[in-house]
Amino acid sequence: MSFIDSLRTAFKGGGGVAVPLARGIPTQWLWSEERGGARQPFDYRSAVHHAFLDNPVAQRAVRIVAEGVGNAPVSETTPEIAALLRGGAEGGSLMETLAAHLLLHGNAFVQIGKGVAGCPASLFALRPERVSVIAGNDGWPVAYRYRVGEKVRDIPVEDEDGWPALIHLKAFHPADDHYGAGCLSAAGPAVAIHNEAARWNLALLENAARPSGALVYDNGVDTAGLTSDQFERLKAELASAYQGGGNAGRPMLLEGGLKWQSLSLSPADMDFAELKAAAARDIALAFGVPPMLLGLPGDNTYSNYREANRALWRLTLLPLAGKILGGLANGLAPWFPDASLSIDLDQVPALSEDREKLWKQVSEADFLSNDEKRAMLGLAPANPGDVK
Repeated sequence: MSFIDSLRTAFKGGGGVAVPLARGIPTQWLWSEERGGARQPFDYRSAVHHAFLDNPVAQRAVRIVAEGVGNAPVSETTPEIAALLRGGAEGGSLMETLAAHLLLHGNAFVQIGKGVAGCPASLFALRPERVSVIAGNDGWPVAYRYRVGEKVRDIPVEDEDGWPALIHLKAFHPADDHYGAGCLSAAGPAVAIHNEAARWNLALLENAARPSGALVYDNGVDTAGLTSDQFERLKAELASAYQGGGNAGRPMLLEGGLKWQSLSLSPADMDFAELKAAAARDIALAFGVPPMLLGLPGDNTYSNYREANRALWRLTLLPLAGKILGGLANGLAPWFPDASLSIDLDQVPALSEDREKLWKQVSEADFLSNDEKRAMLGLAPANPGDVK
């Protein structure tokens, strides 16, 4: 079929109502699997193990963002929606779990549990790496496949009554139609560098933080060196008598033309310390956390912790919380059409200074009526028809 024929079939029965053209085949992280690059395809399970479980910087960055979103005060809403937001996740709130999934994986899947009369009774966050999109003939999702081991369950986009069965939240991905791109993929190289630097430090500490020295054989004109038996005996004596913390500082008795020569690391060999700090800052950057809040040395981008904390809320926490709440409100709209979920900025301590400035500016605006001032502050009118 030619492109013109495709355009012709994009109209229903000649009525002139345009429908979307078919989307591409869903492929997770297609951009990371393209040929010609040295980087391996993104493996979420392995990345979570090396980053969140093994790397302290990445884990702390994720916890700061996820716990911040989970504890953010939500504006007053219906008791039913408030109960749904409080439950549905083990080991943390639903908001915290969804924020962590979006950060790490780039996708969050929320299954809607029905109760009496078909109304939502619970919201449960599914593990994103277990969920895959099932596309229809036109390329749009018709169901979601949840796989645990050999057990597979298909969750339709809408149940038999036409109600939503699952809410899919995703971060922006420029090269994928169905899946979002997580921060963990971008932070992967920096996490690998940081982990390798940590292992290098551990190996150095186990060897007195430097190659302690070398035994040099010097026996005049004899250039034959040590025999095999002598060499093996010397290695065994060094291992038994001089290696390990209990033998630190023990004097060494040399014989047979052996002499001790101390060694040290050159400045070039010590560059791994700066490399580790740079990798830690890259990890913080990938997850949207100011490095100052992670205690990273040498970062003076922000003048104080208050400014860094305010930047964290403005640039990371509020946008992420808005994406999650907006997606949940849209998914629950068939049951709660008037529901509007948002963060109550007046109850965020980190933004109190900004709110104080706004209140002062509005209160000093004499050309505004009281109700206009209240509207600018997000408050309901006190006296309808009030004039200046």
